[in-house]
Amino acid sequence: MNNASDRYLVPGLARGLQLLGCFTRQEPQLTGAELSRRLDVPRASVFRLLQTLEQMGFVERVSDSPNYKLSIGVLRLGFEYLASMELTEHGIPIIEGLRDQSGYSAHLVVRDGREVVFVAKAMGRQSVFHSIQVGARLPAHATVLGRLLLSNLDMAGLSLLYPEPALHAYTPKTPTTLVQLKALIDQDMANGYGISQGGFETGISTIAAPVFNDRHQVVAAVSLTVPAQQIEADQARSLVQLVQQAAAQVTQRISHLPQRGGMNVNPVPPPTP
Repeated sequence: MNNASDRYLVPGLARGLQLLGCFTRQEPQLTGAELSRRLDVPRASVFRLLQTLEQMGFVERVSDSPNYKLSIGVLRLGFEYLASMELTEHGIPIIEGLRDQSGYSAHLVVRDGREVVFVAKAMGRQSVFHSIQVGARLPAHATVLGRLLLSNLDMAGLSLLYPEPALHAYTPKTPTTLVQLKALIDQDMANGYGISQGGFETGISTIAAPVFNDRHQVVAAVSLTVPAQQIEADQARSLVQLVQQAAAQVTQRISHLPQRGGMNVNPVPPPTP
């Protein structure tokens, strides 16, 4: 942030937002002392922030403990944001149609840094096999969804996003180098879709296709979740076509672009991570 914009910064608001960002899926509960250390802010200041956020419904104290956790106010803001997105407004009826045609759970996802975020879901008939919810996050480099959403980045951009020498391996199929990751990204984009068959979660296959904005950049992905370790070639061919058609419809609605080419489906989609 430069000096000109610093003049308009409200320190208390910035610290409050930083405090909310400390709570994660891995650490849903934190004490005032832990927050003070992480923010490098005096405990008294953290206490005032917590009191303010608690009164406004964004955090709440965990009973019989010194811990705090996020409250319903944060969830309310999140759903209001999702409801206001043009992408979800146009995408939800399309993925519901995809669900109806295929029978499987359909999703709309976007990228937030190194993670993919599920912003809309249409529950399939076999939902017992897959319970991922709106707002859930997955590592971008380890998923077919992430590979599509990372396609706007060249090798230099990927290096900035992943400066570490090796990428974390979630399964034996996870790419652990940027060269491996870029090869998978390029392969999926050349195909116009991606398939992961048991690559991130055992017993689950995912078929995904990219959604483009008016600058022909990938801004989202449409996906189907199939409760199977492997998909038969004929079924895969049919499902890939449905997913590509749905993604093309979302693209047209949000960008007013004509439906893109690349709708050809390989005879037998390769089992990629």
